[in-house]
Parts: sequence; structure tokens; C-alpha cells
Amino acid sequence: MRLRACGDTHVGMRRKVNQDAFLIDEDVGFFIVADGMGGHAGGEIASQETVDAVHDMIVRNRGVIEDFASKPISQDSSRAICRLLESSVQSATYMVYGMAEQSPAHQGMGTTVSAMLIAGAFAITAQVGDSRIYCIRDGESLQLTEDHTLVNWQIREGVITREQAENAPYKNIITRAVGSKDYVDVDTQILSVCVNDQFLLCSDGLHGYLQRDEIAEIFSGAFDEVCGKMISLANDRGGKDNITSVAVQILEK
Repeated sequence: MRLRACGDTHVGMRRKVNQDAFLIDEDVGFFIVADGMGGHAGGEIASQETVDAVHDMIVRNRGVIEDFASKPISQDSSRAICRLLESSVQSATYMVYGMAEQSPAHQGMGTTVSAMLIAGAFAITAQVGDSRIYCIRDGESLQLTEDHTLVNWQIREGVITREQAENAPYKNIITRAVGSKDYVDVDTQILSVCVNDQFLLCSDGLHGYLQRDEIAEIFSGAFDEVCGKMISLANDRGGKDNITSVAVQILEK
């Protein structure tokens, strides 16, 4: 299999600074979106530093990736590849937290992370916060990641219904972020992938304006236009936040 990807980011219609960051590395098969938070450019710093730090650790450990991709999947290899992604996010967490501690103006800065590594016939994801990863397969889109938000926790615990969550005034409060503390729980998973599978990594400035069926519909068109179309749609519907979209497609070699 081979990969192709495209990505774009936009400040949106209401923000003055874009605190989102993303990275595409088709050679390694690594993709990441980060949505920063914090005033005085803190969010912008947190997201970009996190993207760079996570990518750097992934690249420096290509041996782990090659070992995973070249052998039949096992409990040990699964544990090793998930630990690589988790450790990469944890190292970024420690770094961003330390930077904030050294600068009073940046205290409290942090970022979400949605990262995906394609290795062999598998996708490995790492998730912190409320950016998302979707898989588009056979004309349908499926959300792969769980939002780490107060509202999502309340839904899961039965405190409120999904209908009540739609109008909750605190629906954007996240419960996990890279850098807000010196440690964060990172969700990881491994999924089988197939030729023609497509993936979307995006910040909440995009997925907050799109329905799942709309994602699949847009992906059915020209691949190199996917990110631009999604960002334009989010801006047309309000664009109240920064908007970032990364699209990935798996093709025959």
C-alpha cells in the first residue's frame, strides 16, 4: 500500500491568531493535528511545539515502526507501537508544561492532539482532547477517537442526554490537554486498514460544523479538494474557531 495526503488550516472568521498546527509525513506514514489553547500566543506555541516534538520522537524511533510493520502482529509488537505514540505525546506534554512554568504569560497553555501512524496494514492512533480522527470506508464515515470533554463524560455517565448536550453552555470544556499538567492520559488504539480507506484528522473548528454523512460525501469527490471544501464549509457556517483538516488516503502500491 502507499499513502497520499493533503492538509490545510485557516484562522476562521472570528479569530485573529491561528492556534492550530498540523504535520504530514507521508514517508513515515505519520499525521497529526493539534489545537492550541491559552492567551498571549500560548496556544500557538503549545500546538506547534507539540507537533514538532511528537514527530521528532516518531522519526527517531523508526526502527520500532519498521519492526511492527515487517512481522505478524503480536501482543508485544502492539504494546511497543502503542507505547511509542503514547511516549511521544507524553514527552511533548512534559516539554510544554515546562515551557509554561518558565513563562508566567504562558501558564495554562496547552493543546489537543490527534495523531495517526500508518504502519504496514494497520493504523495506530493517539488522542488527547477534542480534535478528532475519522475513517471513511465504503461511503460511510466513522469517528475513531473519543472527545475528552466535560459534556462527553456527562453523556457517558448518564448525567445528561445527547440532546441536552447540544445546548450545554460548557460543551467546549476539555478534560485532557497536552501541557496543562506534566502528565496526561493518552488514548491509543490499533486498527486494520484497507486499500481505498480514507482518514480525516481535524480540529473542533471543523467537526463542530459537519455531520458524519457530510464528511463521507465530500471525500467521495476529488481528493486534493477535500480539505479546502471542508474549511470553506466551516467558514460559511460561522467559522468561529480556527479550522484545520488533514486528509489521508490508502492506495494500491
